[in-house]
Amino acid sequence: MSRGLLQTRAGRVVAVASVLLVAAVVVGMVALWPSGDARLGAGSAGNAPERADVVAVASVACAMSSSGRPCQRLTLELASGRDRGERVTLTMPGTDAAPKFSVGDRIEVFANGAGAPEPYAFSDFERGAPITLLALLFGALVIVLGRWKGVLSLIGLGLSLIVVLRFIVPAILDGSPPLLVALVGGMAVMLATLALTYGIGPTSLAAALGAAGALVVIAVLAVVVVHAAHLTGFSSEESTLLLAGERDGRLSLEGLVLAGIIIAALGVLDDVCVSQASTVVALRRANPALPFGRLFGEAMQVGRDHLSATVNTLVFAYVGASLPALLIFQTQGTSIGDAVGRESVAEEVAGMLVGSVGLILAVPVTTALAALLARLLPSSALEAEGHAHHHH
Repeated sequence: MSRGLLQTRAGRVVAVASVLLVAAVVVGMVALWPSGDARLGAGSAGNAPERADVVAVASVACAMSSSGRPCQRLTLELASGRDRGERVTLTMPGTDAAPKFSVGDRIEVFANGAGAPEPYAFSDFERGAPITLLALLFGALVIVLGRWKGVLSLIGLGLSLIVVLRFIVPAILDGSPPLLVALVGGMAVMLATLALTYGIGPTSLAAALGAAGALVVIAVLAVVVVHAAHLTGFSSEESTLLLAGERDGRLSLEGLVLAGIIIAALGVLDDVCVSQASTVVALRRANPALPFGRLFGEAMQVGRDHLSATVNTLVFAYVGASLPALLIFQTQGTSIGDAVGRESVAEEVAGMLVGSVGLILAVPVTTALAALLARLLPSSALEAEGHAHHHH
C-alpha cells in the first residue's frame, strides 16, 4: 500500500475499510472451510468411467435402430481399468441423436454388469486434448498482448479457480449456506485478482469497495427475487443428480440458485469497477484542477457507455444459457410470457436482471469513491500508481 494513500484522512479511512473487508473475508473462509470429505454419497458416483480408443468403426444392421438405419459397431482398445490393453466391441444405435465416431477418437465407457450383451457402454467423449490446446492458446495470447500484467492476470485466474474448486464447491457440499459461501468466496476472488493485477492503490481499493458493496446488493436482491418468484432450483437435470447422491439432506438447491447468481455477476462486476476507478484516476492525473463534481460527471460519461455494452453482454450470456429451453418452448407454441414464467428460463432471467442491477449501482458508487479519493489524495500517490501501471 502506497505511503501517499495514508497521508490524508480519506486515504486512511479507505485503507482501514479495505483491511476490514479483507479480515472479514479471511474470517468467513476460516469459519466456512469444509471439514472432512466434502463429497456426495458413494451411490451418486456409480462406477468410474474408463478410457478407450476407437480403433475401428463399422456399419451393421441391428435391432436397436428403429429407423432402419445401420448401427455403428465400434472396436475399442481399453486404455485404463482392469481390462487395459484388451479390445472389445460396442454397438451404438443408428439415429440422428447418436454421436458419430471416427478411428482415433478417445472416449469414456462404463463397465456393464454381468449378463449384459456387451461388456461396456458408451459414456462420453474425452475432450481433454482440444480443451488444453485452447487454454494454451488463450494463455499465450494473454501473455503476448498483456505482458507482465497478462501474467499476473493469469495467476489471478488460477487463484480464482482454486478458490472455486477448493473452497466454494466443497463448502457447499459440506452443508454450509451456499449464499454465504458464494459471497465470501466471490469477495476472496475479487480481492486476490485486483491486488495481483492492479496492486494496492487508489484504483484497486476504490474498485474493491465498490464491487463489494455491489455484491452485497446483488445478494440481498437475489434472496428477495428467488423467494418471491419461488425459484426452487429443481428445473435442471443436475439438481436431480445432486439430490439423488446426497446423504443427509443438507444441500439447498434454492441456495445454489442464489450462489450461481452471485458468481455469474462477479467477473463482469470486477471489470466495470476497475474501469471506472481507472478512468477517474486517469482524469485526475490529466487535469489535477478538476473538482469532484466535474471528475464524477466526466467518469460517468465513460461509465454509461461501458455499462450499456456490459449489460448487453450479460443479457446475451444468459440468453445463450437458456437457449435450448427457449427452442423447446417455441416448438411447443408457448408464448414469450409463459416461457419466461417457466423456472428453467425464469432462473436465467432473474440472474440477468439481478446482476444487471448490481452492475448499474456499482458504476456510480465506484466512481464516487474513486473521485473522492482522487480529490483528497496527494498527487504523488496518483502519479506513483500511474508509473507503476505503466511499468507493468
